[in-house]
Amino acid sequence: MALVPYEETTELGLQKFHKPLATFSFANHTIQIRQDWRHLGVAAVVWDAAIVLSTYLEMGAVELRGRSAVELGAGTGLVGIVAALALKSSVKPWLVHCLLFFSGAHVTITDRKVALKFLKSNVQANLPPHIQSKTVVKELTWGQNLGSFSPGEFDLILGADIIYLEETFTDLLQTLEHLCSNHSVILLACRIRYERDNNFLAMLERQFTVRRVHYDPEKDVHIYEAQKRNQKEDL
Repeated sequence: MALVPYEETTELGLQKFHKPLATFSFANHTIQIRQDWRHLGVAAVVWDAAIVLSTYLEMGAVELRGRSAVELGAGTGLVGIVAALALKSSVKPWLVHCLLFFSGAHVTITDRKVALKFLKSNVQANLPPHIQSKTVVKELTWGQNLGSFSPGEFDLILGADIIYLEETFTDLLQTLEHLCSNHSVILLACRIRYERDNNFLAMLERQFTVRRVHYDPEKDVHIYEAQKRNQKEDL
């Protein structure tokens, strides 16, 4: 689950998380994300990193056509929903159905079992039926049920605010290693809150080439791109 801390103590800072719906405009769609802070806590509200990563995808910074994508620790599912919509909007309308049918392009949105019902409700509420048919909501507990995913299955791996809990770092790295091929691209959006966040990036750099590709100063959110290291580079 996309677990992140919340340190702001003012009532004003908490108000947006207690709203039952958070509304956004991405990929020429109005997206209404249901939030449930009371029952599911930090995993069921929209964090700034998800908004920044969604904006980055909408900007066309990453080629989505014909590619398969997965969101890890999706929480509300905003990033995965935007990825699915951006895939549609990146081509001419009369090509959408052909592209989705022939290319096998799809988006898989994942989280732990406890969050799937909530996650699926947001996906179903915000994606048209023809896009839902190529969008899968699936359980993924990092480092555990990787056998249900083919090695190197995805072209694009997305994560927003998923590098907070230090005890999950090893499992997350194992998961990234399993899901990535030599050509896959990882995009991680995060706010660097603690030294352990930098420690994760250092761990990531042992297996992947990592570079910062975007920074939102207003929200203080970084986006890092990572790809598997070429074995020849390490010789």
